[in-house]
Amino acid sequence: MATFSTHIIKSFKHDGHLHRMWVENALVPESLHHESHKAESMMILINSQTKIIEADGKEWVSRIPGVSFFIPKQWFNVVALLEESGVRYYCNVASPPYLSGNVITYIDYDLDVIRMPGGAVHVVDQDEYEQHKLMYHYSAIVEGKVKQGLNDLLSRIQLDQAPFRDEWVHYYYREWEKWKG
Repeated sequence: MATFSTHIIKSFKHDGHLHRMWVENALVPESLHHESHKAESMMILINSQTKIIEADGKEWVSRIPGVSFFIPKQWFNVVALLEESGVRYYCNVASPPYLSGNVITYIDYDLDVIRMPGGAVHVVDQDEYEQHKLMYHYSAIVEGKVKQGLNDLLSRIQLDQAPFRDEWVHYYYREWEKWKG
């Protein structure tokens, strides 16, 4: 049986300060990956009731199970939340993921895209992005990467491309539950 390993996910802001940290996430072994996910070398992680630590030190526990998808070289990541009403995809426009040991890090650039279970798509936190763009003095290169990441993300959603398939999300979650026993 394939073995899941525990990883930490750390989100930072552009100036390097910690934004948020998810303490326990199970990395899905590549042997269980769907072919389209293998083709892009995705890192897929699962968490349920994991401790989350905010930048101000506040701690809380996630209530909704999530399956996270990190794609090398892509300026976004995707968290599929398994809610009673269906899978809600919460997508962060962010720097590509960086893996060191058992820690995955990325820089969060505030812009988020939410795809609701019914298919409605919302781009949110544009005001926060504009505010931080000025505060952190984003370079033209970073601004271009963020805009391209947002466009690439919206295109994937519109074309129903990986990882936006509910059946894959449920499959990974079931495999993790089986492994946990």
